[in-house]
Amino acid sequence: MMPDFSAGYGLLAVVVIVSLLAGSGADAQLWPEFYATSCPKLQGVVRSVMAQAVRRDPRMGASILRLFFHDCFVNGCDASVLLDDTPTMAGEKNSGGNANSLLGYEVIDAIKARVEATCRSTVSCADILALAARDAVNLLGGPAWTVPLGRRDARWASMAAANANLPPASAGIDDLVARFAAKGLSLRDLTALSGAHTVGAAKCSKFRRHVYNDSNVDPAFAMFRRRICPAAGGDARLAPLDSTSPNRFDVSYYRDLMARRGLLHSDQELFNNGPADELVRLYGANGNAFDRDFAAAMVKMGGISPLTGGAGEIRINCRKSN
Repeated sequence: MMPDFSAGYGLLAVVVIVSLLAGSGADAQLWPEFYATSCPKLQGVVRSVMAQAVRRDPRMGASILRLFFHDCFVNGCDASVLLDDTPTMAGEKNSGGNANSLLGYEVIDAIKARVEATCRSTVSCADILALAARDAVNLLGGPAWTVPLGRRDARWASMAAANANLPPASAGIDDLVARFAAKGLSLRDLTALSGAHTVGAAKCSKFRRHVYNDSNVDPAFAMFRRRICPAAGGDARLAPLDSTSPNRFDVSYYRDLMARRGLLHSDQELFNNGPADELVRLYGANGNAFDRDFAAAMVKMGGISPLTGGAGEIRINCRKSN
């Protein structure tokens, strides 16, 4: 029987239990009870640190979720995104899509320190990141789900792989579909996972061309965002991806898309007379459908090419290999 994650997750959160036996797509070597004996307090520790981090700054929830996405899309969910560069390795942190952009490393460090104090050399950084991403979503009002566990950590990272695999904000729908399909993710998964942009923010440099040049943008919205993002300069200025409820994990992102108020070109591509339009309409009208599909897609994404068994290692410090 699957464990009940509803305890301690808040009455306002919709709890979605995703059964691995129902074809979730997660790697068969991963299972929720992996640490049941070796580190039984693991999930409580992760939850506690994440609750403190999100309470201190709700935007940190979006940052941790983004870390997980960017980890899984580059050589699988192996915590390679957490590795610092070395004299012999140019890692993922300074790739084009991550440099001066990814946040939350210190939160993962804090969780790892607490876990190591409880269960020495037992829990991977990859599994900690997967659990932290789930808790980030739930703490912001989104669903919870059962996280399959048993990943191990990569010993190396690749800037070139990050540059090649992370979808850019300028991506069109065909490019997005192809990139997700290459990871074993469907159009439905793509559309649901993009709903993560209901929280977080983007830099002016990532949305400038969309609000200045694209024709599928509400004119009033474009004008509003141009006040934050000038035609030249101000590249680091931030705007919320979801202007309606930027710190709440809900379906307003999809409603924004239907009103042509997507902040990024890649966001608005999901609702632009294309293959994802009907899914956007579904999620915008049905929060339960979104919660269900998002949770299922997160489990599926979390099963992308994990290191298991004797592969990889269990890092003591998430920033460097042992």
